[in-house]
Order: sequence, then structure tokens, then C-alpha cells
Amino acid sequence: MADADVIPIGSGGRPGRGSGRRTTPSAAARALVGQNKKKSRSAGDEPADPSAGGRAGAPRGSASAGDDGLGVVPDVEGPELPPFDFGGLERAVRQLFGEDGERRVAEWLAFLRRRLTGEYELDEFGYDSDLTDQVLLPMLRPMVEKWFRVEVRGIENIPSDGSALIVANHSGTMPLDGLVTQVVVADHTGRPLRTLAADLVFQTPFVGELSRKGGATLANNDDAERLLRQGNLVGVWPEGFKGLGKPFAERYKLQRFGRGGFVSAAMRTGVPIVPCSIVGAEEIYPLVGNIASLARLLGVPYIPITPFFPLLGPLGLIPLPSKWLIEFGEPIRTDDFADGAADDPMLVFNVTDQVRETIQQTLYTLLMQRRSVFF
Repeated sequence: MADADVIPIGSGGRPGRGSGRRTTPSAAARALVGQNKKKSRSAGDEPADPSAGGRAGAPRGSASAGDDGLGVVPDVEGPELPPFDFGGLERAVRQLFGEDGERRVAEWLAFLRRRLTGEYELDEFGYDSDLTDQVLLPMLRPMVEKWFRVEVRGIENIPSDGSALIVANHSGTMPLDGLVTQVVVADHTGRPLRTLAADLVFQTPFVGELSRKGGATLANNDDAERLLRQGNLVGVWPEGFKGLGKPFAERYKLQRFGRGGFVSAAMRTGVPIVPCSIVGAEEIYPLVGNIASLARLLGVPYIPITPFFPLLGPLGLIPLPSKWLIEFGEPIRTDDFADGAADDPMLVFNVTDQVRETIQQTLYTLLMQRRSVFF
């Protein structure tokens, strides 16, 4: 066959392929044809008989082995690829994710599939359990286990099923104590902790949406009672911003616990109140000052001044690695109160004061047991 009749694949000259504008093979294609001919001749093959209508060594009317049907025998051998090392991949997965690495990778791939296909659910409060378990809690867990080295006590006081209201002290300038408590409860009980947060959290872009997906809802009695009636563990920090933004000189001195709304919610639903005392959060951002004028301008409770912020800029936002102790106290039962007890202001105040004093005394005990702030 003459060179003019040889039309390699991809040359653009064969009708029905490419744009049709090229009528001759490319230079690379012609070079390939030349190499094939030289290799064929050097192998001792007889030249093709023009009258036979085919190549030497090939039967009439048939193509030789490896013929692509277009008159070119692809005789170019590529580099031999080494076999894939699946054993090495398995070792890398185990080294990165531990002995259960394969299971974790499989769970992560399944999570990605659910996100892409939309096969996940949000409850009426916007809680996304799939995102929380697979992304949010794993992101926080290294901070809890490695940075703050949280030591947990009294976890048996949290019921394994049914509702309970966990009431904790609030501190640390930034609400990391709430996030740490969520991780601790989830890891030690296998149950999610639904938290009650202030209005400002949900008014903050991105933070509000992420908080709802992580299980938080607005701190009001209606939402709290509805969550408790559904059988959830609910967490509340009654000191609010007064506890969160108190000066470092007043650390571990509890502020007022509001008007006892959390107690009335527990009474109406008949669930136990579990006091929670947190030591360690006060030292992560030692608050030594407040830019009050700027805080009023921005509509926030305070603009903190710490030994490192705003002096060091973004680096000042890294929390100090204090040693944390968290203790859950014995539950305070509310199902023994008579009907309408939640509407008795004095009774509600007395129970609120009992919860507050329990947490305060436990804080003093934990402080005496802690060897130092950072160890």
C-alpha cells in the first residue's frame, strides 16, 4: 500500500473523524509509519506483493495480528508499568488513621456519597447529626484530647437514655467550654449534647448556621422544653456573657445564674438536672481588659484584651494549653415536685441556687486537686 493511502487514527484525514480539514497525516504519524516499515523489513519479512492486495506473510483478505484495520501495524512498545503496591497503600492508611483505618476511610467515602446525593436529614432545629459526627466533632477532638488534655469525672451521672439538663459554669472569653463539653459527652456516652446558645451566636454569619448544624438552638424555654420532651441531653450555661467575659481576677467565681429559666424547664418536663463543673477554661484567654466603646459600636458584649490579643494579631487567638478537669455531679431530681411547681418563683430560685452552689463548691475542690494550670 502506498504512503498516501496510509491514514493513521487521529490524523484528521479520515471521513467522519476530526474536523475534516486536514487531508494528510501529521508528521508524527508519518514517522510512525516509517518506523513500522523499517521494523517489518528488518525482521526478514518479504516485501508486499502489489497484486496480492495485502502485506507479506498475511493471508489474502485478512489483516495480520495487531493490525488496526487502517493499514498500520502498531509495533511501538510502551514502557512496562510496575505493579501497583496495594500493600503499601494499606500500610499508609493504617499509619495515618490507625488500625481501624480502612473502616474510617470507608465511613468517610460513604459520608461524601451521602452529601453529594443529599441522603441526610436535618431535624426541626436544623441539627445535622451526620455532619456533626463525621466532621465537626473529629475536628474538635484533637483540641480536647491533645491540647487541653481534658480529664473527665462523674460521667456515670449522665443517664444512658432519656432526657437530662446539664448545667455548667461559663468562662474563657470565647465559648470553647461549650464545644469541649459537647465532645466529652458524645465520646463518653455515645449521645449528642444539644446546647442552648445566645441570640448573638445565631446572628453571626456562618457561625450561626454551623452552630445549628452542630446541635445548638436558641436559649429559650420553649425550645429547651421541646428538646427535653424528645428525650435529648440538653446543655445550658446560665452565666451567659457575664461569665464568659468576666475579668481574669474573678476567675472561678460564678456570676448570677439568670432568673432560673433552665430550672423551670426541667421542672415542667420532670427531667434531672446534672451540675457540670469545668476547670481550665478560665486560663485559655486571660481577660485583662475590654474595649467597651468599640464593643458598643459593634453591638457585642465586649472586645477582649488579653496578654496576647490584639498585640500579636491572629496569633493571639490561639488558646493557651491549660489543663482541663470536667466533673459531672449527682443529678438533682425534679420529678418529685408537685404540679405547678415551675410557676413558684421562690421554689425555682431555691433550686437554681442549689445548682449554683453545687457547681461552685466543686470548682474549688477541682482547683485544689489540679497540680498546676498547664499540667
